[in-house]
Parts: sequence; C-alpha cells; structure tokens
Amino acid sequence: MSETMTTQVTTRLDLPAVEELVAGGWSAPGGRLDLLVEDNLAGSTLGAAPASAADAVEAALAAAHAVHTEQSWAGIAVERRAEILDAIGAALESEVPRLAALEAFATGVPVAQTSIVGMIVPGAFHLAAEMLRAGTLMQVQEGPGGHAVEVHRLPLGPAVCLVPWNAPAPMAAHKVASALAAGAPTILKPSEFAPYGTTELGRVIDRVLTDAGAPVGTFQLLQGGAGVGGPLVTDPRTRAVSFTGGLVAGRQIAAACADGFTALQLELGGNNPLVVLPDADPDDAARAATDLLTTLNGQWCRALGRLVVPESLADAVLAGVLDRLAALRAGDPLDPQTQFGPLVHSTHRANLEAAIEERLASSPDAVAHTRTEVPGTGSFLAPTLLTGVPSDAALHEVFGPVATVHTYADLDEALALANATPFGLEGYVFGTDTDAALGFARQVRAGEVKVNGSSIMSLHLMTPRPAWGWSGMGEEGTVETIHTFTGARVVGIEGGFALHSSQ
Repeated sequence: MSETMTTQVTTRLDLPAVEELVAGGWSAPGGRLDLLVEDNLAGSTLGAAPASAADAVEAALAAAHAVHTEQSWAGIAVERRAEILDAIGAALESEVPRLAALEAFATGVPVAQTSIVGMIVPGAFHLAAEMLRAGTLMQVQEGPGGHAVEVHRLPLGPAVCLVPWNAPAPMAAHKVASALAAGAPTILKPSEFAPYGTTELGRVIDRVLTDAGAPVGTFQLLQGGAGVGGPLVTDPRTRAVSFTGGLVAGRQIAAACADGFTALQLELGGNNPLVVLPDADPDDAARAATDLLTTLNGQWCRALGRLVVPESLADAVLAGVLDRLAALRAGDPLDPQTQFGPLVHSTHRANLEAAIEERLASSPDAVAHTRTEVPGTGSFLAPTLLTGVPSDAALHEVFGPVATVHTYADLDEALALANATPFGLEGYVFGTDTDAALGFARQVRAGEVKVNGSSIMSLHLMTPRPAWGWSGMGEEGTVETIHTFTGARVVGIEGGFALHSSQ
C-alpha cells in the first residue's frame, strides 16, 4: 500500500482508502504511525498506519461539543432518532459480506466467522432503535402522593468509542448505535491494526445521517493509536467513553476519566476458565475447548484461557482436543473453507510466542502441545495447549490461541483454579448433571458463566455483559451500553415540606 494508505488492490481483495470524517468532511489523515500495516497471510507490508493529526482531533471535539451544546441531535424526537437508526441498519444489511471480507483480511479471522459476527453490524442499529421505542430513555414511577415521578435518561455529552482490532466493525456498530440512541454526538476511533471495515461502516452511518438531516458532527471518525485516543479521552468536552481493549490501555483510560469524572465503560478481556466436571463427557469437553481455543483464531476476549480438568479425565480431554486441532483447516482467511487463519500482525505473533516461552520456562514439567498444520508464511501460530504450567504462572491473559491446562483432585481445588486469576469476564462449566454444573457455575467469579456451551453469543440478548476484576468496569449490554452514555434526571411533584416547618 502507498504511504497515504489509498485504495489498494491486493491479489485477494480491494482495500478502501482509510480516511477520517471530521465536521462533515472526509479526508486522508494528516499523520502516520510507526506501525506498518501487514497482509497477515502473505507476511508483506502494506504501508504506514494513518493517524489523525492534532488539528483534526480538536476540530472533531469542537464539532461534537457544538452538537451537544445546541442539543441539535439530542433534541430530535426519540421516535425520529429510532427511524434514523433503523435506516442505518437497513443500509448496512447489504454491506455485511463486504465488511466481513475486510474484517477477515485485516484480522486474519476466517470469513466464515466474520460473516456470522458481521450480522451484529446492522442488528445493533435495529436493536438500539427498538430500545428507544421501548422507552429505555424514559420511565415513569408513581410517587407516594399518587403523582408521576419521571426518570429521564439524557446524554451526558460527546461520546468517544474506542474499538479493538479483533472484531472492529461489530463492536463499533454496538457502541456507536448505543451512543447515538442516547442522543450523544459520537466520535469513533478504530484500532490502527484493522481500520478498513470500520471506516466503511462509518461511511454508511455518515451517508444515512446526512440524508436524514442530522447535524454535522453527530458522528465522526478518527484514525490512529494512543496518540489520538489519549487526547480524545482526556479532553474535558468528552463526557462518556466506551473502550474495549487491553489492560494497560484500560488502566490509562480509567485514570484519565477519573480526573474529569467522565463516565466510563471498559471491557479488558479475560483469562477465562473452562471447568470440566468429573461426570462430563470427555468428547463434549474437548469439542468445547477446541471451539474456545480457535474461534476468531483465539483472538477474542471470551476465548479459552485455562482448561481445568479432573485428573481422571485429563488425558482423554487433551487427546480429544489435539485430534480436533489436527483436523483443523488453516489457510487464507478469505477462503470460505478456512477454519483457522493467521494472527492479526507479526508483532502480535511475536508477543504470543514470548508468552508461550515464558510459561514453558516456569516449570521443568511444562510442555507445549499442538497438532494443527499451519502455513510457513504470514503470521500463523498453531493453536497450543500448555500442560505442567503452575497456576500462579498462568494468571494473565494470552490474547490468542494459547491456553494452559490445570488438573484437580476435587471440586474445591477446581473452583480455586477457576477463580485464581484477577480477571473475571467469562466462565464455562461442563457436566452431565446440569443441576450440579449450574451450582458450580454460580460460584465462578465471572460476569457470565455458561454451562455446557461454547458459542460466541451471549446467553441472552437482554442480559448484561458484566466485567469483574481486571476484566473491566461497568456493564455492556443491549440497554446497559445505551445507559453508559446517559445520566438520569428525576422530575416530579412532591407536595411535602421539611419536618421542622410549621407552615
């Protein structure tokens, strides 16, 4: 790709220009990062990642602040906002195959998976519209005197949405749809590793908003890394931030938001346990472990981190996983038949290789197990299970197809292993006795715990997606994310007086 990241024709896919949207105008970002974007299958460099310049960041913040101050977006009737969100969703429905291909190219995740996850993109806008019509921004309670007490949820101010590289367009759609539904002017910044799908998503959002007569600055898109995200988060005009990403960046964002009491929602990943109970079917457990290890190439926040198995089943479960890994088809992520693709970038692969070596060095008994044949070019890393690694040497997340295996003698030890990490995002429990499995699941310290399942979807569309411990702050969800960008105003007739008043 050229130094300006203009439209590039690769041997497999036409890549769009990576541009920014500031105050209603699309243009090439004025800055560049040290990061070199790659074709992760070929292992070739495409060019320097673009970054929005400081004047673009300032202009975007000023435009968003003006929209909020004038209430020109928040002042639009809720029903009309819902209509516009539905129109965005409708416009995106035909774009899903294109977005799925761009996401597969950028992230290395097989297109068969990005196509499924990609349905979240239009769905997020339709769902946000449905929530507006259901009254998520306005509730009425009856007060003690029979008077109505109104609870209005109003936008706090300009919202900043920061999305990671592993499923950027779906995450961006969820955050942006929620912020716009809340009435907040929204600034989106995708990851510098995977800007293509999110940029194309932004074009559709902008086009529909413009056609609907939404004020300039209602939605804007900036490009770059921490040098762009940092000023967005620390600016006092930003009043709400939603971030999905790594622990280090999350801590920095939390500290910045604390200084200005900026509303914040964080999801920072997890080191998620899969606990196999003694009565579990070893084949079912092996299938689930393989799913959780390889879905999105293991590059997702709810992937398998720690496989916790009874000593009596350890050999059978491990053998079952390795047999499934041996049958996995690795290759071009744009090939619909591919089941496992390259990692997002060579730097990420190097980080994972270092994490594997660190864990292997923790014990003379530590062994790496893998059976998947991967191409010798590009950023491939074969899915790997590590046995013999002490629990206290495997407390941190490895964001990729790598997990440690831990055996236990009794259920108390199994629970201690499952809850040993400072993270608490997702948990999985497998057992034939579902009542017993549910009882165990209720003790796992995580925001969501699934019994006998390993899909990428949440247990229920309307339940929250909480984050415990180092996995984040606040709750995502169909309603919860909308509320992230709002504050409550309670209004009603009291008709009472202070107790000490005599008149």
